[in-house]
Amino acid sequence: MALFDHPEFDDHEQVSLFSDEASGLRAIIAIHTTAPFGTSGGGCRMWPYASDEEALRDALRLARHMSYKLALAELPAGGAKAVVIGDSRRDKTPALLHALGRAVHALNGRYIIAEDVGTTPDDMRIIHEKTPYVSGRHVDSSPPTAHGVFAGLRVAVARRLQRDLKGVRVAVQGLGNVGRRLAELLAAEGAELIVTDIDEARAREVAQALGAQLVTPDVIATQDVDVFAPCALGDVIDAPTLAALRCTVVAGSANNQLADEALADGLVERNILYAPDFVINLGGVIGAAHEGVQLEDASDYVWDMERVAKDAERVGAIMTGVFDRAEREAVSPQVAAVRSAKEAIAARRKM
Repeated sequence: MALFDHPEFDDHEQVSLFSDEASGLRAIIAIHTTAPFGTSGGGCRMWPYASDEEALRDALRLARHMSYKLALAELPAGGAKAVVIGDSRRDKTPALLHALGRAVHALNGRYIIAEDVGTTPDDMRIIHEKTPYVSGRHVDSSPPTAHGVFAGLRVAVARRLQRDLKGVRVAVQGLGNVGRRLAELLAAEGAELIVTDIDEARAREVAQALGAQLVTPDVIATQDVDVFAPCALGDVIDAPTLAALRCTVVAGSANNQLADEALADGLVERNILYAPDFVINLGGVIGAAHEGVQLEDASDYVWDMERVAKDAERVGAIMTGVFDRAEREAVSPQVAAVRSAKEAIAARRKM
């Protein structure tokens, strides 16, 4: 499993492998940067990766994008990510989470773990039994993530379609905690929804509750809509999918939506406005920052959802800045966002 010449390696400060035979833990923690704060933050994804190489690729990409998010949001931490190889519905046990907590603790505060796909606030509480370096054990970060995505999507629609969300047709792929909340926010604004999820019962429930059209997962990306909102796992837009898209805007919560970042140019060529994923979904890190501020006295912890949601609206302004830069420099929004993030990270490293 090559590292230093890996195509996704970007001078990551530290990449650690952890194994615990008794619990079955197999994990990778990738720290992209801690500078200048001495710490990094990022969620823990548990997924049945097909190979160790696939898990490493995901960890490296997700960690780098966490650095981008935290820098763009001007939050005091570098970016990192943990991936656990396994099926969260079958393999996740208190023993495995305790072993993961010990792994995080071994990094001595260089990494603060939080929830992500396959992990929950309840899991963070169990991990906290073995380490204090945990965020997200009191609250679910998906509401601020969804609010941020909603704000970014609204900006993208206004930019490309010169209209508000009433009557806009949106195809939402994935109805987990974030995707469902995003669909609810869109429905409240009068958007017309087409939805799907690999969990058929969940998809039917959401479609019925919101008056949405239900389709199977294999056709969601090719619906004739204004907006395609990927809210499941990454790599959803590859070359064949790009050619088959029938939308004007791509804006959703999923991480690493582009199988290859070069596909961003293909979206521009097709006149499809892409809201870079690490910008539009940074409402989650904004929400986590609210919890982090108050953890000094957890007994007095208060989750002010109205305040957090309002802060997540910052995503709209950040997204506007990305679109403005893309137009000014005649590049894709993806390139503009990466340039802005790298500049912010470079400035941090000089602090």
